[in-house]
Formats: sequence, C-alpha cells, structure tokens
Amino acid sequence: MYDTIVLGGGPAGLQAALTLGRMHRRTLLVDSGVYRNGTVSHAHNLLTNDGRDPAELRALARAELAAYATVETRDAAVSQVRRDGDALVVEVDGADLRARTLVLAMGLHDELPPIPGLAEQWGDRVANCPFCHGHEFAGRPVAVLNADPHAQMLARMLGPVASQVLVIDPAEVREVRRTDDGLALLRTDGTVDEVAGAFAAPVSRQRAPFAEQLGLEISESGGVRTDAFGRTSAPDVYAAGDMAHPAHLPGPMASLAAAIASGQLAAVAVVQFFAAEEVTAA
Repeated sequence: MYDTIVLGGGPAGLQAALTLGRMHRRTLLVDSGVYRNGTVSHAHNLLTNDGRDPAELRALARAELAAYATVETRDAAVSQVRRDGDALVVEVDGADLRARTLVLAMGLHDELPPIPGLAEQWGDRVANCPFCHGHEFAGRPVAVLNADPHAQMLARMLGPVASQVLVIDPAEVREVRRTDDGLALLRTDGTVDEVAGAFAAPVSRQRAPFAEQLGLEISESGGVRTDAFGRTSAPDVYAAGDMAHPAHLPGPMASLAAAIASGQLAAVAVVQFFAAEEVTAA
C-alpha cells in the first residue's frame, strides 16, 4: 500500500509528489497526460521560468522526482476511485492500487463560448489570465470576450498594458480568425475588430469525477472545497491546483505559481496526517 497516490501530473501534482518524496513517504504519481494548459507553448509569470514551455517544465519536474526512491510515476488514466475500509482504491488499467491518502490534482476542463475559430486560438492568442498572457499583447489593442460584470474589472486591469481594451459580448461575435499579427473578430453586425489577442471566460468543470465518487464537498464555483492546506471534507483526501477552491479565496486560482504552492501545502498536510496518526497509535 502506498502512503499517498497523487492523481495529476501538472504543477500541483508534481510539487506534491516532490515534497512527499523529500519526506520519504511512499508515493505514486499517476499522470493521464491531459493538462489544462496543454495548448500553451509559453508559460509566464513564474519566477526563473518566465516564458518556458509547460511541457518542458513537466519534463524537468519528472527528472527531479526520479532522484527520490520513494516516488513512482505512472503514465495512465484512472478509471475510478473508491473506498475500501481505511484504504483508498485507485483503479488504473484494470488494477486496484491502494493508498492511505490521496492528493487530487487533475485540474479543470474549460468550455469556451461556442464561437467558430475561438478554440483553435486557445492558449495562444486567446487566454483567460491577464497575469499570464497580458504582457505579450503590450501596446496593442485587445478584446475581452465576456458579458459578465467582471469584464469591466478585467478591462481596467489590462488598461496599463494594452493600447485599447474592447469589451465585447461573446454573443456579438460570429467568428474568430487568425491574422498575421493577431486576431480578427467578425461581429454579427458585419463589423470587424482587429486585435492582438483576446481574453475569454470559459466555463470550467472538474476534469474527472473522482471528487464526486468520494463524496467530497464542492463549492459553488465548482472547485473542491478545501482549507488553506488542501484538506477536503474527507480527512484522508487532499486537493490542489485549480480544481481546488480554498475557502479563504474567492475562487480557484488559475496560476502555475499558485498551483505549485498549493501542491506543496497539500503534501505538508499529508505528512502531518501521518505524524498525527503515529502520535495516536503511541
């Protein structure tokens, strides 16, 4: 039996596995190979790695994990998670893998507004985070494709970066086309807006059903409800990364730096869980 199985090989899961490895906890990292930022070729706003390909970041992290004898990695998709007494059972490739604790770090799945051409630019010239992608459009016009009240806040945040910020209801855009140096937004009224890039507001959902299978509490945001250390409503299950919604924050945080931090904190909570058990047993 493993001490911990970490589900998800993004920044949160990789950091959790690293921290657990450094504390000599027998850990298995299961990575499906599907990532929320899978279409992104340059990650930004991450100290010492600004502009690096997320795939390269994952490869570097995997190489670091290989130095820890108590950490295993497996490239596979998990089909189910369930309880069996004091153990948590993870079904992988038809085999049941057992652990005392779980760290859920599978991330979210984004559903974009149904505008033709929009999805093809997602992660490149269309993004959702101004901190991660705004600077790349500096000094040029950008669009905020969002009809929610938050759109005006996002526009004001981008004000010092872009030459112009257009706030557009997605329902008014019939197509998005890539141009030589940006995007052309074809509106339903026949007009065209030429912009360097656009910021969209996807509907984000849990990528996997494991939180539901375990009966975990879910916040109104759709994130798994946690405390600041990634503890969920189940004492032996932890959640990290943008699939988790810490109660002290307004919502899940879509950021590499935040995901890494949450992965470390969840691993710390796991280590504390075992330390508390040992005290009780004594």
